[in-house]
Amino acid sequence: MKRSVSDNARRVLESRYLRRDRQGRILEDAEGLFRRVAGAVAAAEGGWGGPEEMRYWEELFFETMSQGLFLPNSPTLMNAGTPLSQLSACFVLPVPDSMEGIFDSLKQAALIQQSGGGTGFNFSRLRPRNDLISKTGGTASGPVSFMKIFDAATEYVKQGGKRRGANMGILRVDHPDILEFIDVKREPGILRNFNISVAIPDPFMQAVEANLAWTLRHPGSGEAVQTLQARDIWDRIVENAWAGGDPGMIFLDTINAANPTPELGFLDATNPCGEVPLLPYEACNLGSLNLARFVKTVDGRAAIDWDELNTVIRIAVRFLDDVIEVNNYLFTDIQRIVRGNRKIGLGVMGWADLLCLLEIPYASGEAITLADKLMQFIEAASTEASAGLALQRGTFPNWERSIFYPNRPLRNATRTSIAPTGTISILADTSSSIEPIFALAFERQHILHGETLATIHPFVLDYLHRTGEYTPALEDQIRSQGTLQGYPGLSDRTRSLFRTALEIDPVWHLRHQVAFQHHVDNAVSKTINLPREATVKEVAAIYFQAWKLGAKGITVYRQFSRSGQVLQPGLQTGDRACRVCPA
Repeated sequence: MKRSVSDNARRVLESRYLRRDRQGRILEDAEGLFRRVAGAVAAAEGGWGGPEEMRYWEELFFETMSQGLFLPNSPTLMNAGTPLSQLSACFVLPVPDSMEGIFDSLKQAALIQQSGGGTGFNFSRLRPRNDLISKTGGTASGPVSFMKIFDAATEYVKQGGKRRGANMGILRVDHPDILEFIDVKREPGILRNFNISVAIPDPFMQAVEANLAWTLRHPGSGEAVQTLQARDIWDRIVENAWAGGDPGMIFLDTINAANPTPELGFLDATNPCGEVPLLPYEACNLGSLNLARFVKTVDGRAAIDWDELNTVIRIAVRFLDDVIEVNNYLFTDIQRIVRGNRKIGLGVMGWADLLCLLEIPYASGEAITLADKLMQFIEAASTEASAGLALQRGTFPNWERSIFYPNRPLRNATRTSIAPTGTISILADTSSSIEPIFALAFERQHILHGETLATIHPFVLDYLHRTGEYTPALEDQIRSQGTLQGYPGLSDRTRSLFRTALEIDPVWHLRHQVAFQHHVDNAVSKTINLPREATVKEVAAIYFQAWKLGAKGITVYRQFSRSGQVLQPGLQTGDRACRVCPA
């Protein structure tokens, strides 16, 4: 059964995804888009079967997408079945310490972003500001100066011609320029196309905990350059995150403890939103299950349809593995390592909507228990699907150099990842990723060439009618303020079920992130939303607890700490932001 497309989804499709002719006239509808993508991806099946097999999987892929059960990342929707055919969302490029290497990476980044991909970089190999350059007798300008060049290039290269580019810039906490890096986004408009994160090893966190000194070292020689108190660096990170959301942190030792191919290199960079740690030149193909579509009624109550979920997971894993076959990689270095490791990242969206359908408050132990159970199921099913593909098609070529050898033949070095799903969740008419409900009514501003998209949560009014709590005045409050809070006469259960992101204690945000991370072999992109009145001390507590609980990264956003922002509670003008997301 096909699903009707909402007005918001239609507007996004027309703006970003549907093919057009040279005069700008739209050539396909939503059904045509899904048919185009399904056919292009299913062409990979010809490598293992005949035309009948290709048609069979094309139909399954089409039905899965058109019913809103699963959607791949945006470049796949935009480019599959077109001459470009660059289908990956996430890339990491190396930044070597040479002028030639730096500008080679810049060129590659520009071409990747032009094709719809986002790029991540670790700038820690670059010599510090004012370091002597023996070749020319001059002095180095440092990593931050080159980040500004990358940012300027991104400003003029739209992703796929449809959306602005996004980058992740990372610097190790022991780099001599770390303080300049931490402070760089204090000035409005600087690195506006970058998220930035500090790469943190465990010894730094231990030094913060014990109030010890921390040594900054030259990235080339390893020699000590300066000694600072670890807590002074820590305080600088936290204060800037409180002020504007950057920098986040990535925890290097936690990430590399789960590195599936440690022989091939150390993971020290991620894609723009942090959900995929990757080796240099590596790319990853992502897709997300719409959890709100896997609900059935059992004895008069909503329940997860585990059998249907299992079926769609297997289809989605096969789809993402097929993407690797038909993808256009732009550069041979990328093709070599992507096909060598065959990483995919199956994630989720609609988590908050699923909890509403099950009548489970987001800020509850019951929700955390379900998150753990659900993601464990997805991880197990996706691993089984990958193992099945390995029997049919062979393991990923680097399997013998992986942590799985010789015990577990797998087709894909990674299988799961939790992406932000910013735009594809609009196409699926569901809540984004594993985030709570942002607001019961809200506007997305500064998107689609300056347009605004208005959204009212699909379940709240029906629920209020069912419980007898609905009044026209309450609907007016929902529309104007985006919240139930403060309205008299509502049950505690109703208030807790529809509590919005800024009304939920940040600890619950973090607990959800960690519960999912326990069963995700890549990483989790999650923004810990904070009210405007949150303190620096609260940000410090969240960052430290994230490390303690085993998160691979952490990011916060305090309401109204940035201008030019995206989400605003209530159907009115105003602003609120997340970090830079290519969606």
